[in-house]
Amino acid sequence: MKVYNTLTRKKEELKPINGNKIGIYVCGPTVYNYIHIGNARPICVFDVFRRFLKYQGYEVKYVQNYTDVNDKIIKQASIEGSTPEKIAEKYIAEFERDAKGLNVLEPDVRPRVSKYIGKIIALIKTLVDNGYAYQAGGDVYYRTRKFEDYGKLSKQSLDELVAGARVEINDLKEDPLDFALWKGAKEDEQHWNSPWGIGRPGWHIECSAMAKDTLGDTIDVHGGGCDLIFPHHENEIAQSEAATGVQFANYWMHNGHINIDNKKMSKSAGNFFLTRDAAEKYGYETIRYLMIQAHYRMPMNYTAELLESCKSSLDRLYNLKSALEMAAKNSQSGEIREPLTKLLEEKKQKFIDALSDDLNTADALSAIFELTRELNTYLLEGLSRQEAAKALEVFLELTDVLGLLYNDKSEQIPDEVLSLVQKRSEARKQKDFALADKIRDEIAGLGYIVEETRQGTKISKK
Repeated sequence: MKVYNTLTRKKEELKPINGNKIGIYVCGPTVYNYIHIGNARPICVFDVFRRFLKYQGYEVKYVQNYTDVNDKIIKQASIEGSTPEKIAEKYIAEFERDAKGLNVLEPDVRPRVSKYIGKIIALIKTLVDNGYAYQAGGDVYYRTRKFEDYGKLSKQSLDELVAGARVEINDLKEDPLDFALWKGAKEDEQHWNSPWGIGRPGWHIECSAMAKDTLGDTIDVHGGGCDLIFPHHENEIAQSEAATGVQFANYWMHNGHINIDNKKMSKSAGNFFLTRDAAEKYGYETIRYLMIQAHYRMPMNYTAELLESCKSSLDRLYNLKSALEMAAKNSQSGEIREPLTKLLEEKKQKFIDALSDDLNTADALSAIFELTRELNTYLLEGLSRQEAAKALEVFLELTDVLGLLYNDKSEQIPDEVLSLVQKRSEARKQKDFALADKIRDEIAGLGYIVEETRQGTKISKK
């Protein structure tokens, strides 16, 4: 498999450190509120990446952290009249509810900052001891200019970074580019004891400590949204490599951002959408489909029209699933014909080739829909029970890699209706349209509508 490495700006063959075992660290949420649509993209994208690697036979260790110590959490606790600890627990639970709705597999490890304070302090102490960090008052800062490779991920020079608006100016710093590893806190704020006084960790140091502890000094793949390249991931590299003396991550993968109706999403612009709210209107699976229908590195536009299109595409897949299940149950027995076997093999290989090429989910979906069109033609002509079962097996194998078709809609359609639909299909094949119309009326009497579309037989509730 080849992946685009943000560090080198080119596609590279994925070669894990330990042969068939691969470690992946993906930055998780800061748990102070519900996740928005932009947050849903990386968890869906990297879930597909993980699923495909497992499908290809890799042993994957997937780590996604929770930032449960943060100024935003403290502020939200004040707003809600709660404590930072309770706010974190509340929104971790809400995040996991959304992730489950999106059919995201649970991480193998879910480290929390609050459980890593001792190891974070130890890592900061190492950086202070070797001259990469310094104490200023109750704070500890990282000496950015001491790390010669600073900027290698974002491909920006130190002068460009100093001129950037995201650099925090602070009189305690030796240099404007230096960033906080430890921040002093008041007694009435969330804090822990440290060699530099009471305080709490800075944002960037947490991931360095958690990634090192869960996956080792050098990890295979580090992922996240493109908005994290600078400063978060750039700072992770500087901290980790200064502390260990070895490369922090061999591959960096970043998904593109999301626009809302061709405009950048922001609260101030009034185009800010929570994943929860979008799912209530369109369904979680439609949101998941939206997140993988375009190549993960490309910017993506979020519109109502696109969501409706995604919903229609899912309906096509569910219709085929129902039709194949019906044929596998009710068709006559027969051998699997060679042309069908060849079709299944060709589309499966096209699907694998697409995902092997930098996780090209757009082309992988194209392969699935090409297969869908062909199988609908086979269904109209007639499939044996064995052929339908084999086609269904391959179809579900591929959609499962993408994490789709996890809402079993076919179970909502009674067996009596499915049986009548099959009989109607056979009557149409025999050109007995009078019988087909009679069966259609029977189906309607049971509260369902059956119709023939270019994509195959569609069954829907009245």
